[in-house]
Parts: sequence; structure tokens; C-alpha cells
Amino acid sequence: MNDIVAPTIRIEVACTRGFDKAEQSCLVYQHVHDILEERETIPMGTTFTIPVPFVLQVEVCTNINQYMVRSALQFNIYMLHETPSVAETINHGTEEVEISNHTLLPSRELHGLWESLIYEEGIKDSMLAFAESSMLFARKGVDTNLITCNRLALFHGPPGTGKTSLCKAIAQKLAVRLNGEYRHAHLVEINSHSLFSRWFSESGKLVQKVFSEIIALLEDKHSLVCVLVDEVESIAYARERISSNEPSDSIRVVNAVLTQLDRLRQFPNVFILATSNLTDSIDVAFLDRADFVQYIGHPTERAIYEIYRSALHNLQAIGIVEKEGKINRRLSASAFDELPSYEDATEPGRASCTTLDILLQIVKLSAGQSGRTLRKIPFLAHALYVKKETDSMLNFLAAMRQAIRKVQNDKHLLKKDNLSDAAIVTSNGSL
Repeated sequence: MNDIVAPTIRIEVACTRGFDKAEQSCLVYQHVHDILEERETIPMGTTFTIPVPFVLQVEVCTNINQYMVRSALQFNIYMLHETPSVAETINHGTEEVEISNHTLLPSRELHGLWESLIYEEGIKDSMLAFAESSMLFARKGVDTNLITCNRLALFHGPPGTGKTSLCKAIAQKLAVRLNGEYRHAHLVEINSHSLFSRWFSESGKLVQKVFSEIIALLEDKHSLVCVLVDEVESIAYARERISSNEPSDSIRVVNAVLTQLDRLRQFPNVFILATSNLTDSIDVAFLDRADFVQYIGHPTERAIYEIYRSALHNLQAIGIVEKEGKINRRLSASAFDELPSYEDATEPGRASCTTLDILLQIVKLSAGQSGRTLRKIPFLAHALYVKKETDSMLNFLAAMRQAIRKVQNDKHLLKKDNLSDAAIVTSNGSL
């Protein structure tokens, strides 16, 4: 009879400089095991801390149910780089041009970014699975004549929805997951606006120089290189939409980008991420090279709730919002003690609770706002309406409700002014 193999529980442990893997690993294992034994179920993505020097955070990367054996643990202990990102420049003529930003991964600067991003269920997991499969196919040497895998992902959608942050978080996560495969990991963010607009007449040459720098990193087979091209339409503009009156350099730069992407594809240790607010402006040849295209829209009600919930939890932890007793003992315990999950908060049978009722009202008021705007609301609430060091949860929520209404009104007035200006221009033009 075949032995039943217990499913593996994946654990990621973030450490800072000073952690001694040989000396402290056993202590980490023991603390994590004890915590896992205490709870019947633990959702994937749960994070916690343990009292071990230089251990910053522990993350559970597997959904754990009550039947799983807690001894089948697979640990991935990694060190965070403290070095901040560095601007890479090249001399072009008599001036120095900033062509990219270079970050060593996994970076302390990007730590916690993955967990802070809240999207529709499945988006982050699907993207990470795509990235890991892409790199696996490349490492194993899959025949690209039979199976196409360009290792290029494109995220598109309205501004402020977190596309760039998601790309950085994926690069960080990929560096963590593959730290056993590569000794070093890099994130290179291409400054596409600087390349195209500042040196318009020689953009193609600058594109080649940028990618030559990336290829120099890729030549070290022990290095993972993640390339981020933000607002890719700046350097991959649809050639069929370029007017015959525009300089031919516009077409040359797109050709150069496509050629360089094909060069990068020859290296198995590269992964490319791109973002766009205007997908209809991207050249079709670039779109064809993207294996994974994901729309990132404005947050759903559930995502809005979780964004506010995490922000309020942080404000409680640092004392700006006063901590209160448990909101409802019938609600399940969570990482954010006072505020339950969206599912529990919206459960039809839950007891009446003024705090949750107000928060859910704010969530509905916030529909249609970008994630970037939502994350400003707690600050605006405090700056404009609270105006003191600390306040109760109810008072702070009332201030947030005022803040979101102010933001909506300001945007409405701004839109109205823009329409008035456009009408004046049109009127003057017709005279």
C-alpha cells in the first residue's frame, strides 16, 4: 500500500542583516511550528512576527485547514537588502540622462508592498503563478519553437489603480520565491518618458543603451533580472497611428524597443513587466509579445473595505485611532482584532454595530475612486476634520465620511471647470 504524502506547507521568513541562518534557523522553525499548531485554519497570506532577533516577518504561503499535518513545513528564509534604489545614468552629449532605477531584490524598501495591495480575489495569485511558470519554463529550456513564452506581462487600466506597485511587488515576490535558484536579483525600472521626450531625435539610440545595461546584468546567469516599463505606450506607441507629418524617429524608437525585447528573450533569467493607461495606443506587435494581459480597475466594495480596514488597523496600532473592545464576539477572530473581514461585516445575521454600519456607508460612498485616492482618505480625515493627536474610532469614521464627500465634490468642481474651459476655447475658435 502506498504511503500518503502529507501536503507541504510553504513558509517565507523575511530577515534583516545580522540574522545567522546556521545558528537561528532551529529557533525560527520551533516558533513557527508552535504558532501553526495553535490554530485550526490559517488563510494563505497570513503574516505574523516571532521573537527571534533580525526576523522581520513570517508569511504563510499555503491555505492551512484543520486536517493538514503541521510537521510538513517548507521554509524559505531570505535576507532583505537595505540599499535604496539607485538612479542609473548615462552621458549623452554634454548632459547626463537618467535612464533607469536599479533596486537590489528582495528589498527592504518594497517589503510589505505585496500584502498591502488589495484586488479582486485571484488576481495576485494568478499573476504570481504565471511569473513562476514563466521562469520555470525558461530554466528547464522548453523548446520555444513549440511553446511560446516571452515572460512578458502587461497590466492596463485607469490611473491610480496600483499597476506599478503590483509590478514592483511581483518582482519582489519572484526574487523571494527563486532565491534558491539565483544568487542575486535586480529590478530595473526603465524611465521611458526621459528616453522619449527629452532626447526625441535620438530616442532609438538611448533605448539601445538602456537595454545594453540590462543585458550586462543578464550575462551573469546567477542573477534574476526583472524589468519594469511603466506607461509603456511612451516608447511602444502604435506605429499605424503615427502621422506621416511626425518625425521618422517615432517609428524608429518603437522598432528599437521591439528588437531589444527580442534580445532579452534569449536570456532565461529575465522577466518583463509593463503598465499602460492607454492600451489602444500600444503597438500591436508589443501586445502580441505579451503572454499575460491583465486589466486592473477601480477597487470593488470588498477591496475598498479591506483597504480602509488595513489603514484603520495601522492607525490603531500607532495610537492615532483609539483601540476599542471587540466589536462583536460572534465575529471570527482576525489579524485586525477590532474590525472583522468584509465577509463577516456584511453577514446578514450579524448583530447591529454602529462602527461597522458607518464604515460600510463610507465604503459605498467611495465606489468608483481609485486605490490611490482611497489611501489618502484617512490622512485627509485627520488633517481636515480630526485635528488632534488621537480620537475614537467613531469620530474618525465620521471624519473619513466628510473627507470622501469633499474629495468627490472637489473632483466634480474640477471636472466642471475643465468643461467650462473647453467650451470657452471652442467658442473662441468659432469666432
